[in-house]
Amino acid sequence: MAQAIKIYDDRMCALVRPGALLQKLANGAVHSEGPVYFHEDDSVVWSDAHSNRLLRWSPTDNVTVLRDPSDYQSGNYRDLQDRLVACSSGLRAIIRCEDDGEWKILVDRYQGKRLNSPNDLVVKSDGTIWFTDPPYGITEPNQGYGGEPEQPGSYVYRFDPTTGEIYPVVTDMVRPNGLAFSPDESLLYVSDTAAFNIPGGPHHIRVYETVDSRHVKNGRVFAIIDPGQPDGLRIDEHGNVFTSSQDSVQVYAPDGTQLGKILVPETSANLTFGGRERDRLFITAGKSLYVIDLNTRGVQL
Repeated sequence: MAQAIKIYDDRMCALVRPGALLQKLANGAVHSEGPVYFHEDDSVVWSDAHSNRLLRWSPTDNVTVLRDPSDYQSGNYRDLQDRLVACSSGLRAIIRCEDDGEWKILVDRYQGKRLNSPNDLVVKSDGTIWFTDPPYGITEPNQGYGGEPEQPGSYVYRFDPTTGEIYPVVTDMVRPNGLAFSPDESLLYVSDTAAFNIPGGPHHIRVYETVDSRHVKNGRVFAIIDPGQPDGLRIDEHGNVFTSSQDSVQVYAPDGTQLGKILVPETSANLTFGGRERDRLFITAGKSLYVIDLNTRGVQL
């Protein structure tokens, strides 16, 4: 593919390799989402969200199907024990793949009422799971099994799988979607994709200060993403924010300056760092899985 980088700020030059090329690794999905990297075998697992499947790519096996149906898995991550944890828009739950291969529901309710449809999640260094809960699995026929919303809003939750404690930490967003912590976990970034189906709705990223690893405060708009919406996002070792958008993965410095773009020929939905040195950016976009090698490393597991 052609060179894939647009540079708006000189700081972007330090993040990319000269002549870096975007490579397509796989296609054939309906809507690629939620990639997670496995260092053990250099593989990527991701959701074919609208086709209700979980897929896997590896250099040796190419593409295989891990789950079909997958109960509309969306975001995927790994916990501190290297188990795969995921958002299930269909089950309206956070689920985990146990060591024996069975999938277990970790949480599907708050205050006795069903969650909307968990969409994306991250695992903090203390083992807690922070996840977004927009209603897309209820409102969109290709993202869940439908039903009625029982929660009063779309929140970001903190869930402790050890104690079972769950409570909302962000309640001032319209459609929270992707999320990620800064390298020192002092900041939480959350994307809002309300513009997807609410005319005039937000299409921005908000950032919050974390408090005692349990709450957040002082939320503000970090960046307005255009074109499209900021679905998934990840943070590199320098605190730069890599976010999906309609035409690219957009890159922002911690001060909110847009540094550049990694152009993608399909609408990007999510991304993750991987590779042995965490310097490869895997991008789920449209029907495909892409990768580009960078000069920076991701901070997530």
